[in-house]
Amino acid sequence: MTGIWKTWMTIWASGVVAFGVLLAAAAFPGLDRPAQTLLTLFGSLPDGGAILSDRAMRFGVGLMGAVTIGWGLTIAFLLPVISAAGARGWRALTLALIIWYVIDGIISITTGFGVNAVSNTALAIAYFIPLMASGALRGA
Repeated sequence: MTGIWKTWMTIWASGVVAFGVLLAAAAFPGLDRPAQTLLTLFGSLPDGGAILSDRAMRFGVGLMGAVTIGWGLTIAFLLPVISAAGARGWRALTLALIIWYVIDGIISITTGFGVNAVSNTALAIAYFIPLMASGALRGA
């Protein structure tokens, strides 16, 4: 993958990291407003209360932020290795993304946060555009 598609993929990975930072901030009162706003858009509690109202939820969302930061940085740092591996590298990353997409989507829908599955779909589409346009999945 080269040119605009390589740049796109680098920006995509940076976006994953930025989203992780937003989620990680949920663990800290005073820094949690963007995450609270986003989570409220994704769903609400049955009693209408704030989603980040208890320590366990702050821990869970903050921890998911840390994992998301790690996922985005791993992809960003490995993009040269993935590209060097050619179609095999891109297929491996794509399989990992599909597995995440299915599991995260099922969890999102079954817990009442189906809008998260919609945002996951946007993230996946943003991944597949440069992947398909560049022909990275085709063998040599």
